[in-house]
Amino acid sequence: MAKKKKQSLAALYIILFVVATTILLVRHFHIKNFHIIEPEVLYVSGQPRGMDYTRLLYRYHIATIINLRSPAEHRDKNWYNEEITWVRGNGVKYIEMPVEKADYFPTAETQEQFLAIMADRNNLPVLVHGSSGKRRVAMLTAVWLRKVQKYSFEETAKVIEEINDDLEITEAEKNFIEQLAPQAD
Repeated sequence: MAKKKKQSLAALYIILFVVATTILLVRHFHIKNFHIIEPEVLYVSGQPRGMDYTRLLYRYHIATIINLRSPAEHRDKNWYNEEITWVRGNGVKYIEMPVEKADYFPTAETQEQFLAIMADRNNLPVLVHGSSGKRRVAMLTAVWLRKVQKYSFEETAKVIEEINDDLEITEAEKNFIEQLAPQAD
C-alpha cells in the first residue's frame, strides 16, 4: 500500500511539473494582445517582454518597432531599457510616436508620420505597440486600414474590436473611424 501511495505521489509531482513548465513556456513566448493585421506588413501588440523580441524578429521578421507609449511610461518596470538594448543589438529600427493613454486618438501629425513609415518598404514589417496593445494601437491601425487599405467603416470596426478584445467601439471611436477618408490614388 505504501508503495502505491509513493507512486501516486510521484505521478502527481510529475504532472504538476509538466503543467507548471507548460504554463511558464506559454507565458514566456506569449506576446500580449498580438495581432497580425497584414502578414509581412503590420503587426500590433501590447508591450513585448524578454523572449518576445526574439520571436518577433525570427518568426515575423520585424524591421521596425513603433512605440506608442509616452515618456512618462518609460520608467515602468524597466521595459524601455530592455527594448532599446534589444533593437540596437538586432538592427531593428525603433520609432517613438507617443500617443497619450487617456486621449488615445492619434493627432493629424502622428497619422501622417505613421503613414509615411508604412509607405517606406524598408520599414516593413512593422510592429506597433502600446502598453496593452488596445485603444491607442487600434486607433492608429484604423488610420492605416481606412486611408491606405481603403477598408470600409464596417471592416475597420471589426478589426478594431478584435484588437480591443471584442470591446464595443465607443461613439468617439466610431466618429474617429468615420472621418478617416481613404487616400486618393
